[in-house]
Amino acid sequence: MRIVSLCPSLTELVFDLGRGADLVGATDWCVHPKPAVDAIEKVGGTKDPRISRIVELAPDLVLLNEEENRREDAEALAAAGLRCYASFPRDVAGTAAMVRSIAAAVERPEQGERIAAEIERRAERVRRDRAGRPPIRFAYLIWRKPWMSCNRDTFASELLCLAGGVNVFAHVPVRYPEFTPPELARAEPQLVLLCTEPFPFTDKHSDELARETGLPREHFVIADGEYLSWHGSRTPDGIDYAERLIGLARNGISRTTSYG
Repeated sequence: MRIVSLCPSLTELVFDLGRGADLVGATDWCVHPKPAVDAIEKVGGTKDPRISRIVELAPDLVLLNEEENRREDAEALAAAGLRCYASFPRDVAGTAAMVRSIAAAVERPEQGERIAAEIERRAERVRRDRAGRPPIRFAYLIWRKPWMSCNRDTFASELLCLAGGVNVFAHVPVRYPEFTPPELARAEPQLVLLCTEPFPFTDKHSDELARETGLPREHFVIADGEYLSWHGSRTPDGIDYAERLIGLARNGISRTTSYG
């Protein structure tokens, strides 16, 4: 089987399903697992793949994500006669279903079932463990200039809410709303997560936003965006990671500026 993956998290999943050797193309942003992924031909970015080259590679299957990739690229690949699989999980249940579906498509159902079952097991444990514990109001930041967060219809928000978080921007109709520092201050988050992707937040941005909002500096934490936004074989650890972040704030020990 010949596979092209146009989404970094799906590339990682293909490897974890035991089909890494069948990948003939991946994006410039596909970075895991090292060093095996470096040997795969790069066919452009997630938003600007080289369609003609992908067609030349003659894959049996092209994996896409409806948010990471553009509809016009998926349509062009399908029009060229390629079999495309597009997914867009928004929560852990959707991710488990996606893993099973992709595993079936690449003829690795047993490997997929192990990953999907682990996602479900850890999610159920987190649901049990959060019972009776106070919720934590959080904001999950993805961009600067302008400042941007995410609403409830996003994978990262769902992971954090699963662990007992309450998204202060949950009900904003735009999936990735812009906000001003005064608006963030009025929302009164107990935890402000500045993720490492797509914008590479660092401690200096936490310092900046703490000054501009007047919120306590210890409320700001740099978070690993891969664990909170990559859906697939990374999701079991992402569930645990989200739980630790919420617990960090719940236990009043957010004295560190980063948490990896």
